Amino acid sequence: MQVRNMHYLVYALFFLFLTACQQPKDQSATLLIYGGNIYTVDTTQVTVEAVAVKDNLIIFAGDLTEAEQYKNDQTQLIDLEGKTMTPGLIEGHGHFMGLGYNEMNLDLMNTTSYQEIVDAVAEKVKTAAPGEWITGRGWHQSKWTEMPAVTVNGFQTHDLLSEVSPDNPVYLRHASGHAGFANAKAMEIAGIQVLAKEGIDKFEITGGEVMRDPLGRPTGVFNERAQTLITKHIPESTPEKDIKAFELAVAACHKNGITGFHDAGIGRETIALYQEMKAQNKMNLRLYCMLTGWDKELLNEWYSKGPMVDPDHLMTIRSVKLNCDGALGSRGAWLLESYSDRPGHFGHETLPMDFVEETALSGLKNGFQVCSHAIGDRANKEILDRYEAAFTQLPQLATNSRFRIEHAQHLHPDDIPRFAKLKVIPAMQAVHLSSDRPWAIDRLGEQRIKEGAYMWQSLLQSGIPIVNGTDVPVEPLNPIASLYASVSRKTLKGTPEGGYEPAEKMTREQALRSYTLDAAYGAFEEDIKGSITVGKLADFTIYDQDLMTVAEEELLNTEIAMTIFNGKVVYNKKD
Repeated sequence: MQVRNMHYLVYALFFLFLTACQQPKDQSATLLIYGGNIYTVDTTQVTVEAVAVKDNLIIFAGDLTEAEQYKNDQTQLIDLEGKTMTPGLIEGHGHFMGLGYNEMNLDLMNTTSYQEIVDAVAEKVKTAAPGEWITGRGWHQSKWTEMPAVTVNGFQTHDLLSEVSPDNPVYLRHASGHAGFANAKAMEIAGIQVLAKEGIDKFEITGGEVMRDPLGRPTGVFNERAQTLITKHIPESTPEKDIKAFELAVAACHKNGITGFHDAGIGRETIALYQEMKAQNKMNLRLYCMLTGWDKELLNEWYSKGPMVDPDHLMTIRSVKLNCDGALGSRGAWLLESYSDRPGHFGHETLPMDFVEETALSGLKNGFQVCSHAIGDRANKEILDRYEAAFTQLPQLATNSRFRIEHAQHLHPDDIPRFAKLKVIPAMQAVHLSSDRPWAIDRLGEQRIKEGAYMWQSLLQSGIPIVNGTDVPVEPLNPIASLYASVSRKTLKGTPEGGYEPAEKMTREQALRSYTLDAAYGAFEEDIKGSITVGKLADFTIYDQDLMTVAEEELLNTEIAMTIFNGKVVYNKKD
């Protein structure tokens, strides 16, 4: 009997050996990547030599010798040739269609003076039909190298713009999206021709401001919700333009190594477009969509049917975006104390806080994450208060709500630890520091900047992850710029030496996590993406140099060499 049992044991071991040997063959890879530095953002093995993919899933990550067992004659081989690979980067807060349309309309991102804006519009007028609207985005008066002779509250007036475009209505959005600049023709169409004092109140809007000169005349600048006075007159887009903008946005993401995108606020028309693009197999990106909080009817519709978590992981809707204050550049951010460079002005509460609490409760009851835009310290405090009230009222539903504050740019010191305490995720765009910090000190003063602005390391050390991004088209989509800002706290020109408030720098590991695994966590998707881990989706970003070890002064020169989405190469710089 013992001999027979021994025979059975030997046979069983032999069978297990054969099964183990055949396993890689049964799991033949469709793609094998090797030959460079591969950072996994997986703490069980920080770096690996090779990654094997079957269709759109990672089936192996480890030593090259072992990975080659998954290779057959049909396996596509990618030799990194010394390049660096990470998980696919995730844009943690942006505006997807805004990205596409920014490539179709006037791009004013790099303008350095009012005159350059005027010149760009004058050039556009030459090819525009009379009466055709001219739109664009990207100007920012605080980034100009020179200011015009005439300003009101630190902004230009419309006179020069109106001179070059007398027959074409013009509306140019501020880089932040929280203000806009109209010419006389646009204001005429909107019925804004107030000269007398008694007419001024007609155009005052709660949560916004029509800028006026000392005589009461509109200057052309419309802040926050006052923008709707103009924008409601701009003709709606066409389906053809929407599709073109969508395709341009997808291509821009691939070129920048972006495989996932948190779309911060969309309405029913955009939802329909995305669903159509998915049906046509054009959704070559993973979109995590936030419902716009402006449309209560839309929210109620979704509350009744619940979140849509896409089994294909291409288009998921399970969050709500609330716009609760403005931007610092346009002095719309809602502050506890008045602006240092505009005494008596505190910014704008652009959404009633009662609605924030109502939405927080509805989100908890119906399974929706709530993501609230807040830049100023008062906005952040008020939203944390409303979140906390909802969590206290419905504690059993708040254990894994992962509510977010988008931007969390300027915080009162007392509110910094509240994020971790309440498990509220700050979705912060590091590149905003590079662009804004040189002039933000004028808005807030030195003390408020040092104690509460761009507090990345303080938040991370408190025990809460940060979701990174660019807020495109507020800033260019380029993730390298935001990663550089994260670790250097410098402008993109490399100043100042040592960076602004250097104690708040991220490490390179933290910065990479903020664009991968932590960004995935911010969308409840850390189990399917964000790290190079067996069983996760095969989304990868490949760089021409090692962004984890290259000298800081060379980091900004890093370029995306290749983007792999769903197990397929969707961008190759060589092509």
